[in-house]
Amino acid sequence: MDNILHQLEEIAHRFRSKDFDGSNDESYEIDHPFDARNIHPAITRASKKLFDDGHYRQATLDAFIRIEERVKNNCQINEIGFNLMMNAFNEDNPEIALNSLSDASHTDEQKGYRFIFAGTMAGMRNPRAHNLDFTETIDECLDHLSIASALMRKLDGAIK
Repeated sequence: MDNILHQLEEIAHRFRSKDFDGSNDESYEIDHPFDARNIHPAITRASKKLFDDGHYRQATLDAFIRIEERVKNNCQINEIGFNLMMNAFNEDNPEIALNSLSDASHTDEQKGYRFIFAGTMAGMRNPRAHNLDFTETIDECLDHLSIASALMRKLDGAIK
């Protein structure tokens, strides 16, 4: 077991130093997974160090906390998590409009994102916030960070 852990630590170290073939050739370049997935800069700032250090649960949690903070800072709703998102993006009277809401298609988009934002709070943020033993794989983390990145980009174009 100790040998396996040592091998995994060595792989992680090589990943951080980009020394995949053992030669430490500085000309050998590989994109960081955040670069390959074009993770939003705000999510990168919140999660990259945690991710690089292997703290995948915390990297995901911090990404969704960053989204929650941004939504809270752009509206006057005194809620958190699921309820904040359901109220902030309410398609009938949104505090944060994701489009002009000028027709049924725009209203449907607002409604859909309302549930996506709320769903990520309930399904991605909460389990990690309320269970320190929650485990997450590197692939799960990258998938969640990609979702967080897409939501942050949606907020970039939002209308207050």
